[in-house]
Amino acid sequence: MRKLTGLLMLSSAMALAGTAWGQEGEPIKIGVLHSLSGTMAISETTLKDTVLMMVEQQNAKGGLLGRPLEAVVVDPASDWPLFAEKARELLTVSDVDVIFGCWTSVSRKSVLPVIEELNGLLFYPVQYEGEESSKNVIYTGAAPNQQAIPAVDYMAEELGVEKWALLGTDYVYPRTTNNILESYLADKGVASGDIFVNYTPFGHSDWSKIVADVVALGADGKKVGVVSTINGDANVGFYKELAAAGVSADDIPVMAFSVGEEELAGLDTTNLVGHLAAWNYFETADTPENAAFIEEWHKFIGDDERVTNDPMEATMLGFNAWVAAVEAAGTTDVDPVLDKIVGVEVPNLTGGTATVLPNHHLTKPVLIGEIREDGQFDIVSQTEPVPGDAWTDFLPESAVLDADWPGKECGMWNTETGTCVQVQSNY
Repeated sequence: MRKLTGLLMLSSAMALAGTAWGQEGEPIKIGVLHSLSGTMAISETTLKDTVLMMVEQQNAKGGLLGRPLEAVVVDPASDWPLFAEKARELLTVSDVDVIFGCWTSVSRKSVLPVIEELNGLLFYPVQYEGEESSKNVIYTGAAPNQQAIPAVDYMAEELGVEKWALLGTDYVYPRTTNNILESYLADKGVASGDIFVNYTPFGHSDWSKIVADVVALGADGKKVGVVSTINGDANVGFYKELAAAGVSADDIPVMAFSVGEEELAGLDTTNLVGHLAAWNYFETADTPENAAFIEEWHKFIGDDERVTNDPMEATMLGFNAWVAAVEAAGTTDVDPVLDKIVGVEVPNLTGGTATVLPNHHLTKPVLIGEIREDGQFDIVSQTEPVPGDAWTDFLPESAVLDADWPGKECGMWNTETGTCVQVQSNY
């Protein structure tokens, strides 16, 4: 009996040692490619912290494949070419297994050739203009049909908007999104003269002439609405100028695609109350999943005042989808993980699930929020999950394209010619 007890104790000790050895083996390296300095740091630092939180939580569960996760953080410093350099460094020097990163479309497009050349894997967590599907990228933010198109529909159907001011910062995301919206509105019978389009540089501050032009658009009595792809601190001056001109949200509602909780935190929201934003998540979502996420975030960051936002949820969705695919593949190697990730379904924070689609986009609900005095949003509309469309139906050259990585190994399949297009869209 003593001999049997001894053998059992030895066996148990060996098993525990084996488990400990497995969890303390060669770490799985997670690349974090977000700006920690420069103009985008205010937004991207939060996403860096979100990845670190997810890594900590996964390690508390025992790691992945019996190995610990290790975050490798770099700072591309809001410098678009530096994003490509840092991505190459992560893949070739740090030897990371996956990268979570980028915010602006120009940073993503800078990184894309490097990721494809080295067969890396990037999870991109921010709403964007679509018109792209790469084998090496999982797009966890919204495509235009999951944000811009439903937002315009809401403004037309619920607010009675008949004339449109499409105002954006002058770079790829606003320009491509507005190209799509102009075509969509034309298909809906909106005359070209009822659409005003204007672009301003980053940090633009003098909004008097533009606001006057927007107000003049409604001189015939038709309801005017603003669709805003204005980025960064330029928003503060824009909303202030609207208020100075005596324009309320009831007069000319603004629907923003780049204003969320992070941007509103600490600001005087007097001039913004009643205006709108379209996202796939708001912190005010009333679900147990969201309550738990917010609690975990406050505990991790050590600050109960820190807000959550849509790109944080998109980061979480991407991380959990990657973990599930790695577990299914039994390896962190990119190709086996990509073979397993399509069809992966993970819980979102608004009470449903997100599924990874063959075009490497997700299913996401569309939420419309009305800005409150406290910088949070009252959710006034929420859809069922919408499948992300890599190629819009509202640009002729894109309407014929599909992306199907597991089926056709192609991100630009021309449904008319039955061939795979090799050159990305010019947009």
